[in-house]
Amino acid sequence: MSNNNHIAQNLKQVNIALAEAAIAYSRDPNDIHLLAVSKTKPVSDIILAYEAGHRNFGENYVQEGVEKIQQMKHFSDIIWHFIGPLQSNKSKLVAENFDWMHSLARLKIAKRLNEQRSIDKLPLNVCVQVNIDKDPNKAGVLLQDAKAFVEEIQDLPNLRCRGLMTIPQAKQSAAQLKQSFANMQALFDECKGQFEHFDTLSMGMSADLSLAISQGSTMVRVGTGIFGARKPMSK
Repeated sequence: MSNNNHIAQNLKQVNIALAEAAIAYSRDPNDIHLLAVSKTKPVSDIILAYEAGHRNFGENYVQEGVEKIQQMKHFSDIIWHFIGPLQSNKSKLVAENFDWMHSLARLKIAKRLNEQRSIDKLPLNVCVQVNIDKDPNKAGVLLQDAKAFVEEIQDLPNLRCRGLMTIPQAKQSAAQLKQSFANMQALFDECKGQFEHFDTLSMGMSADLSLAISQGSTMVRVGTGIFGARKPMSK
């Protein structure tokens, strides 16, 4: 099978799995969005996914992502999501180039993004990253601090807080993972009732897609399942 067919077929299969999970849990498949994680993958692969109808792509590394965005400027309807850790000295690149930033967890970064986002652009969509399991190896605000953080960034005019993102601790049992996702859903529902524009719960990847959807995820992040295994690369 050619790489073209391979990526298109993988996208089709992931979208089928997404729709089946949604229906199984009495949800509308149209309420759940697929984010194709294209980190370390060449522009040629992203173009193949684009030609198969996909438009939302996620990048973890600032410089790599910006280079791809610049190379693909003529694909004007692509929505670019930054989903990795962000150092303050690179915040301007994210503010200037991306449509979404999923890993917001520090007020300092929020303020920098707000100041560096051009008023000629739409507000930068952001999700607050929640360290749902208090994992010392993961970034994010703690569950009990997340709502206050969301409130703090409401007055930044060049940011639009769209929701929450989480990456649960690895090697949990299915029951533990379900509880983590359920805790996120409860927080999301509470915030959604209070804050304008709050419509995104970004959680779930290839291995736990169905479980995340069962607990209210509105955006799942899939990389290898679409593009195949990735090679490690330096940041």
